Amino acid sequence: MTNARMVGWAHSRFGKSAAPDTEALMAEVMGPALDHAGVPAGDVDAIFVGCMNNGFSKQDFVGALAGMAMPELARVPATRLENACATGSAALYAAIDFIEAGRGDVALVVGVEKMTALPTVEVGDILLGASYRSEEAEVEGGFAGLFGQIAQGYFQKHGDQSDALAMIAAKNHANGVHNPYAHMQKAFTFEQCNTVSDRNPYVAPPLRRTDCSLVSDGAAAIVVASERAAKGLARGVGFRARTQANDVLALSKRDPAAFDGARRAWAGSLDAAGLTLDDLHFVETHDCFTIAELIEYEAMGLAPRGRGADVIRDGTTTRDGRLPVNLSGGLKSKGHPIGATGVSMHVMAAMQLAGEAPEGMQAARAEIGGVFNMGGASVANYCSILERVQ
Repeated sequence: MTNARMVGWAHSRFGKSAAPDTEALMAEVMGPALDHAGVPAGDVDAIFVGCMNNGFSKQDFVGALAGMAMPELARVPATRLENACATGSAALYAAIDFIEAGRGDVALVVGVEKMTALPTVEVGDILLGASYRSEEAEVEGGFAGLFGQIAQGYFQKHGDQSDALAMIAAKNHANGVHNPYAHMQKAFTFEQCNTVSDRNPYVAPPLRRTDCSLVSDGAAAIVVASERAAKGLARGVGFRARTQANDVLALSKRDPAAFDGARRAWAGSLDAAGLTLDDLHFVETHDCFTIAELIEYEAMGLAPRGRGADVIRDGTTTRDGRLPVNLSGGLKSKGHPIGATGVSMHVMAAMQLAGEAPEGMQAARAEIGGVFNMGGASVANYCSILERVQ
């Protein structure tokens, strides 16, 4: 068990936000997170901001924007981090490192992205910044095209799993109905997700629209405190273990469908925690595309290589299954504002462990949970094992 714990959090509604810019989105969650924690702004020793940007906004230097969004924090040391789709987890882990190094007792973590102000084609090009452009910039369909290629390779080895991907999509949308922060609180049937139509066309075959996460605006914030500073506060969710594992950026230099970095991140955290998957009560995992969630079943150890589809077909990861996955709706339903995603996933897990998840979303049993967030195609991989400690 690490010394740092999450003592408060806040989450904006994901989707196409009326907030004019990144600064306004940050302002929606910073003060509420401190209020939820019961920590005054004057006690914050450092701020860690996760924002990919890379062209979503001409205003960069996002760490300094924290002091504009909340003026009473303008003189608190602030640092911005970026690690593709794992940007939010990178910011959170940096805050934990800060606390555990003894440099301070309270840190504020903010994850944010404003994506919907740009045309879809520009968004797609910006997201390709999380690929190896020297080799992958011309892939048709952008980042969806990269995962489409991963799905094609997986299907060639293990058979067409389109029905399993549709089951994952339907599961996550059914869960997202109960999440008031979700971009799309709408259920889709298996048949809708498994049928190619005008409303559900191929985006990057074999991936259909329902296999792809949503382009979203949003922000989330977490207050991280040392054990000493957390005394007397209402709640504390601790890190039983946390692991970052990286893999080669270029897909040409590895097996893209192996998700070896994800596998090592999960193995590292479970080993450090002294636990197995059977000890977990839920998982929030990175379903940027449904094929990612399916392969992550294998990476976390729920199924051997090539058998991830068995996990969704037998109901293991459904709400009432042995290990519910993405009770929040996942990125598929909740949305995927890049810099906010990792922070959001940890907030969703912390809500479960604190017994504060929205009605209908709360797990029947939530004592130990896992979070897996990845940047790129399983390049930067973060796995946290969480439990309530106060």
